[in-house]
Amino acid sequence: MLQACLAKTVVDVVTLPVDAASKTVDLATTSQSEADEKRGRELRKREERLGKLEKEYNQEAARCAEGEEEACTKRDAAAAEIRQLMPSIPVEPGN
Repeated sequence: MLQACLAKTVVDVVTLPVDAASKTVDLATTSQSEADEKRGRELRKREERLGKLEKEYNQEAARCAEGEEEACTKRDAAAAEIRQLMPSIPVEPGN
């Protein structure tokens, strides 16, 4: 009985570094699903920002058409940010 207990203790001591190393690797790596979730969150944020910019652009364009110079500047700034953001948003199939 004592030998079996000692043998188990020896196995536990021998495998401890391997178990610890594999846990460290698991914690240090990002799973594919986690990476996909993160990419999805980032994409939704960019799409939300694009929607706000388009709304801002339309509002400022209308004010600019009425002759407000400051609105023209804001419209142009929104347009520049839209152009910068567009390449990072994928096109849906069929659109």
